[in-house]
Amino acid sequence: MSDRFQRVYKMSVASVYPMYIEKAEKKGRTKEEVDEIFRWLTGHSQESLEKELADKTTFADFFNNTPRLNPARELITGTVCGVRVEEIEEPLMREIRYLDKLIDELAKGKKMERILRG
Repeated sequence: MSDRFQRVYKMSVASVYPMYIEKAEKKGRTKEEVDEIFRWLTGHSQESLEKELADKTTFADFFNNTPRLNPARELITGTVCGVRVEEIEEPLMREIRYLDKLIDELAKGKKMERILRG
């Protein structure tokens, strides 16, 4: 793991989760849609996702121990914070940015079918 990203990797998913919800809700989307994105990306059930949030699991542990990363996530392209997600070489940071990109798409009003690469 790159030292540059250690601070992000050590953050709990639960510390950022409310910001994902807020970003979505400001644009008329829902917590349920945010959770659907998490479940689609990681293979978590709603129960296991809620457990990870309650346990304050770090981003590193969350993605390294996920039930099943969705193979279709590699279809996610575009920029987050000025960086193309498909060009991020650090595997763990790329997974985190995939999540960020999906939440961005939700907030921009894309249909869930398109967000989930259906």
